Amino acid sequence: MVETRLSITLTITFAAISLSAAISAYVLSRKCKALKSNILELEASLKSCLDKCASERQGRIRAQQTLRKELSQPKSENMKLTYYPMAPIGTIRSCFSTRNGTPRQPLIVPLARACLVFNTTRVPPASLEGLAEYSHCWVLYVFHLNTDLEKLWKHPSQSGFKAKVRVPRLKGGRMGVFATRSPHRPCPIGLTVAKVEAVQENMILLSGVDLVDGTPVLDIKPYLPYCDSIQKAVVPNWLMEDSLLSISSVSFAEDFASALENCCKMAEKKSLYASPSEFQRLIKQVLSWDIRSLSQRNRPHDARSKNDNDDEVLVNACDEDEHQDDRACLHEKEQNSVDSKDIIYHLILEGLDVSYRIDHHGNVNVEKVSPSSFLDKISNSCSYLTWKDKLQ
Repeated sequence: MVETRLSITLTITFAAISLSAAISAYVLSRKCKALKSNILELEASLKSCLDKCASERQGRIRAQQTLRKELSQPKSENMKLTYYPMAPIGTIRSCFSTRNGTPRQPLIVPLARACLVFNTTRVPPASLEGLAEYSHCWVLYVFHLNTDLEKLWKHPSQSGFKAKVRVPRLKGGRMGVFATRSPHRPCPIGLTVAKVEAVQENMILLSGVDLVDGTPVLDIKPYLPYCDSIQKAVVPNWLMEDSLLSISSVSFAEDFASALENCCKMAEKKSLYASPSEFQRLIKQVLSWDIRSLSQRNRPHDARSKNDNDDEVLVNACDEDEHQDDRACLHEKEQNSVDSKDIIYHLILEGLDVSYRIDHHGNVNVEKVSPSSFLDKISNSCSYLTWKDKLQ
């Protein structure tokens, strides 16, 4: 009797274990099938991505081959237009960290400094021998920060190139691009003149520059007064109205000098300037000209509209191109119609963020200065300490 019960119990136990094992096996089988299905989906997705990448790569290769073929042949039998191999020979290390605030013309900000660092693989240091004997030089460079630069790679019929550009001195009036020095040109090449402060190895220290940091340089040539300066040259009347871009006064907040001194300590080994006071003079020279964009200057000063929290409006002056169309400018006016005293403009010099306000009388009040994200990108290879002996 006892043996029978024990046998029944063992039978039930084994049956339960078998059932549990069967259930576990079934669940495990379902999970394996689900995992296998997921793996197949992932493999299919990966294959699709690889096929897409391969297709895109083939497209790029075909585009590059087509471009090389186009570059190697004349564009038309009549014009016989050809392309020439050119590459930057050096790069500008400028006090202007962004386009915003970079002077529209050279020499109007005498303290604006830049260091031109040559690529020694293309330009041996011996190429600079004798240049220090000239007071000024011409710099040919590329407008590498143009927002419409990619359009120039397209066919002329599709590039959307505009024959006329808006001119600051004409208060937004348009003029043929070749009657201006607009950066938006069929070939984005710039020409500027700068003072040669010193030459050292593969570097030139320049002043009075209107070049933004990182500008690629194509060539430099010495300035020759006897042929480069034309005494009886004539310019249009609209170019003579300097008052349109001038500022009435530039003042600084009481605590600005101490804040600038603290910031300059952080950037001491990177700066092109000897002291905070000299850097403050640079700020004053830059802001002595109205660096705001056309749409910002044309904004009605009597319009009074703030955001819901009644906060101050922050604006990067002149940070947008003056090549934008009228609809974009009109939209900006509608969005930014606020009283001028409520607007804080920003100027980035040597990685330092200088904030200021300007009233409707043209008076600038510089309020604050603080480090910006551009400060970490500045190299100390051509700071003031590099040029100290030659400048003294």
